[in-house]
Amino acid sequence: MNQRQRKKLSGRLFGAIQGGDTAVVSAVLRAGADPERANSEGTTPLYAAAVNGEAAIAGLLLAAGASPDTESSGIGAEGTPLCAAACWGHTETVRELLAHGADPNVREDHGAGWSPLDWAGNGPHPETAALLSAAGAGSDSGRRSREGPGT
Repeated sequence: MNQRQRKKLSGRLFGAIQGGDTAVVSAVLRAGADPERANSEGTTPLYAAAVNGEAAIAGLLLAAGASPDTESSGIGAEGTPLCAAACWGHTETVRELLAHGADPNVREDHGAGWSPLDWAGNGPHPETAALLSAAGAGSDSGRRSREGPGT
């Protein structure tokens, strides 16, 4: 597959994620779209699905080979998929990510930022925080919520 075809498939993948269209996501992945390929801004497909609470799409991307802990670097879309889902209280997406091996203790900003539990607790999203805690997440959210991420 040439670069132009990969770019076109990636564009279709991101469009389908934004639209919540699991059938198109599935079809584009079957056609060869790379589930790890970031868009031109640096946002990964899994991050886009996670931040939008698209649990079924996240599952498709993970089954197609997306790494659950890959950090996105898109403008306004920085961080891990699990942190993105936890931040917005997308409990089903958090559950899907954890089921596919997402590390509940990975911190954003390459280890210097908030954890998923920090984000869920700061939301506040108690159901999501409870799910993360049950999965083994630890937190120093009291200090971080007062001081801000990365402190």
